[in-house]
Amino acid sequence: MKKIVAIGGSNSKKSMNKTLARYAANQIENSEIIVADLNDFDLPIYGIDLETENGIPEDATKLDNLLESADALVISLAEHNGSYTTAFKNAFDWLSRIDQKVWKNKPMLLMSTSPGGRGGLGVLQGAKMTFPHLGGNIIADFSLPSFYDNFSEEGLKNEKLNTDLNQKIKLLQKAI
Repeated sequence: MKKIVAIGGSNSKKSMNKTLARYAANQIENSEIIVADLNDFDLPIYGIDLETENGIPEDATKLDNLLESADALVISLAEHNGSYTTAFKNAFDWLSRIDQKVWKNKPMLLMSTSPGGRGGLGVLQGAKMTFPHLGGNIIADFSLPSFYDNFSEEGLKNEKLNTDLNQKIKLLQKAI
């Protein structure tokens, strides 16, 4: 059985990106799904002075160990002002201080969604450019526009989007 770590790039308790990541991960056959909620990792805002004085927070190490233990990653990024949320960026920054290859070269399905028609494309495009330099083995990417109009726990309401996502999930499944 393969271990899949799903991450929603937001600290919102009702994160649509966590919902999408969990949904996609659950479509992977013969797998154990671990949903990493950013709220479960108590990380102070990264700063070199804080790191020098106190070292790496224990919860950053726990998150790093979780990534290391995964066979694959499903990450869906929330977009704030065209970029990562503060919570995600902060966790990302701490992780990069432990291992420059943050994503451990694990096969990854990289996604984004938002309530709007662009579906978080800004943050997705930025991540697609930077993640590979940090150990991101992006097998496929997917953007879901208009989350509340298009998402259902039974599958995406839009047939074209549903087919596209299922194809991307199959690509990840083959890479594991």
